[in-house]
Amino acid sequence: MHQGLPIVHTLVCDDAPQFKLLTDNLALCWVHEGRHYKKLTPFVACHQEILDDFLTEFWDYYRELLAYRGSPNQKKKLELQSKFGEIFGTETGYKQLDERKRLTAAKVSELLLVLEYPELPLHNNPAELAARTMVQRRNISYATQTSQGTKAWDIFMSLVATTRKLGISFFEYMQDRISHKSKIPSLGTIIRYKCFSQHQPLSCLEELLCMSG
Repeated sequence: MHQGLPIVHTLVCDDAPQFKLLTDNLALCWVHEGRHYKKLTPFVACHQEILDDFLTEFWDYYRELLAYRGSPNQKKKLELQSKFGEIFGTETGYKQLDERKRLTAAKVSELLLVLEYPELPLHNNPAELAARTMVQRRNISYATQTSQGTKAWDIFMSLVATTRKLGISFFEYMQDRISHKSKIPSLGTIIRYKCFSQHQPLSCLEELLCMSG
């Protein structure tokens, strides 16, 4: 609903249509893409062997992309682009597999966005796991009764997930806020510091702590 510049410039997700046009760049999850091939159930022995060989090639290529993220260079980038075409552009004779490969080949720009931005993850499993907590909570109590309840639910579930990721006790954080002691910096300050400290000396923490008020 943001009307100005997008808050998130790049989104890593599965290929569900609701994610299209939300951001400047869309990167697709390789784990989700691999699941399409796991759903194939060939009955002919030679097709089973073809699928097994392809899956080995698929995940070997995935590991090459992981290695590229750690040490990106132009030569390897061109090699991986070319290899993508070979893997997903070569027909095997197993019709269902070849059809699935053509669908993957059509997503080349989204699946290989990591070659332009090596800092991108290759899958969105952490986001999927984070959403699962909300789904489990909804399954237990069905839903909230008012808009205020929905807002409170979203806020506290977000706080629980964020403190967990930051290694902070949620109960200690809430006690600190209710007591107004403010010994624990704001979560936004801690997040900024964790990002900032990757490239800056530890002395910068004092400046960020001051920002927490």
